[in-house]
Amino acid sequence: MSASRSVVLTGAAGGLGSATVRRLAGSGWRVFATDLAGPALDALAGDGVTTIACDVTDESSVAAMTEAVRSQADRLDAVVNFAGILGVGPLVEIAAADFRRVLDVNVVGGFLVNRALFPLLHRAAIDGGSGSGGRPRIVLLSSETGWQSAMPFNGPYAISKHAVEAYGDSLRRELAILGIAVVKIQPGAFKTGMVESILGRFGALADASTNYERVLRLAQKRIPQEERRAGNPADLAALVERVLEAPRPKPAYRIHTNPQAAALDRLPTRVVDRLLLTAFRRANR
Repeated sequence: MSASRSVVLTGAAGGLGSATVRRLAGSGWRVFATDLAGPALDALAGDGVTTIACDVTDESSVAAMTEAVRSQADRLDAVVNFAGILGVGPLVEIAAADFRRVLDVNVVGGFLVNRALFPLLHRAAIDGGSGSGGRPRIVLLSSETGWQSAMPFNGPYAISKHAVEAYGDSLRRELAILGIAVVKIQPGAFKTGMVESILGRFGALADASTNYERVLRLAQKRIPQEERRAGNPADLAALVERVLEAPRPKPAYRIHTNPQAAALDRLPTRVVDRLLLTAFRRANR
């Protein structure tokens, strides 16, 4: 493999992002690691890793990041979109600003980054493919919630990941014409602190809710099950490396999917609605 392979990775300071940055740098990739400015991002700087502060929701910040990359590389082999935030809460109670923030980071951010960095990817395609031996590529971090039917109180996050799925499909079909691959990764839960964060958020949501207090507390009790089955970030980092180095990557990859959620998603919609309604009615008694 060529030591000149280059990748921009957003959301680099998070648990999944940082594991992937270290994995790729250790395999000879030149990594431009981007995230909000802070100690977690600074700690990633080192051999093979250049850190660049960037707010993916700010077009001027994305433009500055792109210029910083362009000043050091005249082409890119890959862009990996890890930037994302959690968004949970009843859709009739969540603050509009909180809802918009989830969509801005999880959907609009990726759009801005990929659009800005496209010329560098296109240059790699024109030059005859990426340093990995295949086409340059864009990797999108979707979720198992992106292809499953949305569950109660997970609406803001699920909506954003469904949008990522649609964006990824459209982008893949457009960029295939130009010799650039687009791949979606659809992970389940990983040990990154997200599950613990969800636990605390559901408690706060229950305290503040005027319509769903008991139901939210029931949902909160089920969250620790996710923590117990959560995967190791190193597994996802290894998958990203495989996706980047595969000559012909698949359109989508699933990893650590919750088998119960997947089975529930295969049931008829009316059956799932009825099961959920029965459980929530019991919680309200």
